[in-house]
Amino acid sequence: MRHRGSGPLGSTVVTPVPAAAVCLDVGSTWTKAVLVHPDGGLGGFAEHPTTTADVLAGMDATVRAVTAVGGSAGEPTLLACSSAGGGLRLAVVGSERLPATEAGHRVAVSAGAHVVHVHAGPLEPADVRALRNARPGVVLLLGGSDGDDPAPLLHNAARLARARIRPPILLAGNADGREEALAILLATGRTVVSCENVLPRLGEVEPGPARAALVALYQRHAIGGRGPAVAPRFRRLVRVVTPDAVGRGTAELARIRDGRVLLVDVGCATTDVHSAGGTGDPVRTVEGDLGVRAAAGGVLLEGQAEGVVDPVEADLLAPTVARMASEVGYVPSNAGSAAEDRRIAALAAVIAVRRHLRAVEPGGGIGLVVLTGGVFRQRGRANGLASVIATLRADPVLASVLADVEVVVDADFTVAPAGLLATHGRTDAAESLLRDHLLG
Repeated sequence: MRHRGSGPLGSTVVTPVPAAAVCLDVGSTWTKAVLVHPDGGLGGFAEHPTTTADVLAGMDATVRAVTAVGGSAGEPTLLACSSAGGGLRLAVVGSERLPATEAGHRVAVSAGAHVVHVHAGPLEPADVRALRNARPGVVLLLGGSDGDDPAPLLHNAARLARARIRPPILLAGNADGREEALAILLATGRTVVSCENVLPRLGEVEPGPARAALVALYQRHAIGGRGPAVAPRFRRLVRVVTPDAVGRGTAELARIRDGRVLLVDVGCATTDVHSAGGTGDPVRTVEGDLGVRAAAGGVLLEGQAEGVVDPVEADLLAPTVARMASEVGYVPSNAGSAAEDRRIAALAAVIAVRRHLRAVEPGGGIGLVVLTGGVFRQRGRANGLASVIATLRADPVLASVLADVEVVVDADFTVAPAGLLATHGRTDAAESLLRDHLLG
């Protein structure tokens, strides 16, 4: 763009116009992109199944498709985020099954993880094989209350040190043996994060320190794109994990609205809840056992535990949930299956918001609720989203919190792209995108 400047008479000053941006989100199941013009206008949308064998192939295909649809003049700038790693698979090794199971669940909740294996007692070779076959992303190593005999913890640490198990080990056992267990594991090159005991006293569970450590491990896991052929280029292209982009988008919404915003991002493998604005600091919780594909089974299980799914509905939804979990690329083909899809999404949202509000202080009245995620994209209220909103409002735990609160649906896929734009200094474009295509 050329305009008259303050230079010599008759001269012009060239002001560079930023290029359009392709905002790309690599999910565990779908890779999505929008083309955003420099003024924040939405130029097009494209999606492609995430190519897990070579994630770059799906990324390239999505970028080509959205660029062709959007008709951008010139080469757009690529801004990318990723949660291709999906939920974090957590294995638990402890002394007794019941405390280990409870501890694993309490640590995993709201930290992006879900428990896939629990072992209690001394690890033997067959137990190590079973642990390895569970394909954990992290192993939580427990072992006795503080002051107990550290021998069981040290035995299991030695077994894990010698085993062909590569995931990081989160060491949160008996304080009397923790330093020695750490030394045993580090001696064979294991990646270890050590924290305070999850089971410090008989009958007590203190998940906080281990959960905080697990959140950090989830951040590294979620971005995905591992493998020698993929990693170098992927790391150059993708520097933001999707929850960070969505969190920044939520913060931009709170700034625009000058109030507290609660955002629920229902994905295939995780469901995230973000709150920003008001009197508190921005907060995020990530549920690794709630989603509409790989984690759909957790929705049904936790829905019954929370009392939001009765046994009759659980039986009716069970075949659909089994299909969702086994066919992660499944797309509803008729109105009935689409309604079941939305029902699972609504249940995931209710459970995730309940957990979020239990885990954090809301910090003032909520002024806006946003629903985002692929299940909500480009489907108006006439196509059934009103029932999702009604489920949130009618929940007995959430009803008082959400009474008279405006609920909007991110049907055009704007929040993560707005977060990417704002992260890269394009705050004006981010605000225009949110105002024009979400807030109306």
